[in-house]
Amino acid sequence: MDLPQLLLVGLVLLLGVLGLLVPGVPGTWLVWAGLMWWALHERSATAWSLLVAATALLLVVQVVKWLLPARRLRGVGITPRMAAFAGAGAVLGFVLIPVLGAVPGFVGGIYLCERLRLGTHGEAWTSVRTVMRAAGTSVLVELFACLLVVGAWVGAVVAGT
Repeated sequence: MDLPQLLLVGLVLLLGVLGLLVPGVPGTWLVWAGLMWWALHERSATAWSLLVAATALLLVVQVVKWLLPARRLRGVGITPRMAAFAGAGAVLGFVLIPVLGAVPGFVGGIYLCERLRLGTHGEAWTSVRTVMRAAGTSVLVELFACLLVVGAWVGAVVAGT
């Protein structure tokens, strides 16, 4: 696969990860579709293995999300700014502490947003707990899985070149 196509696949994967933070955007499916596009053009054992593993992981995540308690978004105060902070924190954490850093980065992003908005540690931490109970856990599970898929794709592309 040539460089322009790899960049387009990377852009689709990035849009999928960012789409997880926007209600109504099928971020998980965009990540899967981008990976399938790459695998169909790459046609290697690594590409097919990664596609099969990613498909299994993303299907398991859909079941886990369904089993988690229903989202109670009314009155919680989740804003687009908070989603941006949480997503940026998860991506930064994923890069700084490979794989495992996404979880503390996500929660840290929400905390930073709330600390800037509310001013005190106690109020910010109470708000973080409320947000994580309402919707944060299901978003975090899906975001973490998609970051794993994107990270595996980056590893496969780098190892293949």
